[in-house]
Amino acid sequence: MNSDGLSLLALKAAVESDPSGVLSSWTDSDSTPCRWAGVVCSHDRVTQLVLPNKGLTGYIPSELGLLYSLKQLTLSHNNFSNVIPSRLFNATDLVVLDLSHNSLSGPIPTEITSLKSLRHLDLSSNSLNGSLPEALSDLTGLVGTLNLSYNHFSGGIPESFGGLPVIVSLDLQNNNLTGKIPQVGSLLNQGPTAFSGNPGLCGFPLQNACPEAQNPDFPSTENPQNPKTLDPGFPRGIPEEKAKARGGSVIVAIISGVSLMVGAVSLLVWLFRRRWSGDESELGKQKLDNEVEEGGGGGEGQKGKFVIVDEGFNLELEDLLRASAYVVGKSRSGIVYKVVAAGKGSCPAASVVAVRRLSEGDSTWKLKEFEAEMEAIGRVHHPNVVRLRAYYYANDEKLIITDFIRNGSLHTALHGGPSNPLPPLSWAARLKIAQGAARGLMYIHEFNGRKYVHGNLKSTKILLDDDLHPYISGFGLTRLGLTTSKSSISMAPKRQNSKQSIATSAVTNTHSNNYLAPEVRMNGGKLTQKCDVYSFGIVLLELLTGRVPESGAENEGKMLEGFVRQAFREEKPLCDIIDQALMSEVYAKKQVVAVFHVALNCTEHDPELRPRMRSVSESLDRIKIP
Repeated sequence: MNSDGLSLLALKAAVESDPSGVLSSWTDSDSTPCRWAGVVCSHDRVTQLVLPNKGLTGYIPSELGLLYSLKQLTLSHNNFSNVIPSRLFNATDLVVLDLSHNSLSGPIPTEITSLKSLRHLDLSSNSLNGSLPEALSDLTGLVGTLNLSYNHFSGGIPESFGGLPVIVSLDLQNNNLTGKIPQVGSLLNQGPTAFSGNPGLCGFPLQNACPEAQNPDFPSTENPQNPKTLDPGFPRGIPEEKAKARGGSVIVAIISGVSLMVGAVSLLVWLFRRRWSGDESELGKQKLDNEVEEGGGGGEGQKGKFVIVDEGFNLELEDLLRASAYVVGKSRSGIVYKVVAAGKGSCPAASVVAVRRLSEGDSTWKLKEFEAEMEAIGRVHHPNVVRLRAYYYANDEKLIITDFIRNGSLHTALHGGPSNPLPPLSWAARLKIAQGAARGLMYIHEFNGRKYVHGNLKSTKILLDDDLHPYISGFGLTRLGLTTSKSSISMAPKRQNSKQSIATSAVTNTHSNNYLAPEVRMNGGKLTQKCDVYSFGIVLLELLTGRVPESGAENEGKMLEGFVRQAFREEKPLCDIIDQALMSEVYAKKQVVAVFHVALNCTEHDPELRPRMRSVSESLDRIKIP
């Protein structure tokens, strides 16, 4: 037995109860632990230990820190207790650490900051206590959600947390934190639910004013980028509508009398200030859908233009301004809100839509160009594509309003998350999702003479409703040059006409995007429909394996496509490749293998060898649930 096996046997010895018998295969008679349940290896070294929802009771031994090649440690939804051993963080190659939903106690060891490669950290729903380590901000590789919610942390929020990457969502709700929320850095991008359930906290974005700020001032409409410039003309005392956030979503009361600072992620607050403060107060009685200022000091689009694309959409901009919103996602393209607007007229039920507040990125769009793109996107109607309902354009504010798909993304359904209410997806559900998403992407490709490209397809862009019906979202963002940054993809800035803008082109540097086709990721160049096919193939592999498409994390140092291709080449058992949640569905083996072949065809390195989406869709539709 090698040293990694001995370290894992220390975990088995620390487990008092194993109701599922998952550790029964862990025996010291084996020379290697690489075929044990929940263990993944590369070159006979353990790289993943994944044992969620097994009902294990015991403690986490420090010997796990001797797994020096460990990339992922997932022990969530068990009953591990006692403290987190500081020597656990000797496993400095960790990329994913999920110890959520256990009974762990004590403080977070400061040694956690040695995990320089860490990207995902979830310690939520335990009994951890003490103060929040200031040095957590040193974990600069984090993405997604830093989840410390539902614990017993006390004291203040360190100002250093403002140094966390902007893309990180912080979840500190339901602790015993006190004091004023620091108004610095990325903390300004967090919504109220990130801090809710801490009665002793005060200040923005909570509605609890700090004692020294009972008469707050408000940001100026003339200089929204300068938080030091205040506008006393902003109205007070406007009634607010309240709603309750599910899971990790963040509720934002759009119309409220609380102190609002410039870094807020509140939907439309800045628009609201423009309409109601200073010299523009009389705009409150005007409709904005025809208000576009073509000349003068502010230039085109200064007042803004609200356009309803879908005739069945019955909300006006004023309805959205009066609504409540939940932050449900953010990326380089902007922040996405779930907006709940009160019913009106013969429709007393509330209307729920998604509003994406766009970030400008490297692209500057004039009104006519933006309108042309929105009209093109709005013509795409398919049951598996999220539908554009309306949009708003102003020089410094652009909103896209679409249907809200309430069950989250495929990525969350597969890999979990703080607000994921779904059990593991069955094979029937995964096949249904794959088939529906393929039809949606095929429709996009074949609409308007095969000129459209999605350009940013990934599992986070496939949304699921209550029936797990899939919807492709984000179509058009690449067309607007909003899905990228200087470190990844930048859109060609020159647009001669709307037809040319449909054929999206891009260049990229060495920054890796694991869904991007190799001809774009490695060499730079044009995004084509064959690039979408490659991205779809990666999504299929995600569905089949349950692995994130990260190189070096779960996949033995390879990207997901390379890992699966090598496994097939070496004729490894299917159980070493597929998602462990599918192991019980042995009847579906032939169907699973068939989808693997479709996925591998989609991810051929030579784009000429990849099929068109129509062929992919037809191949998937021929696969039936036995």
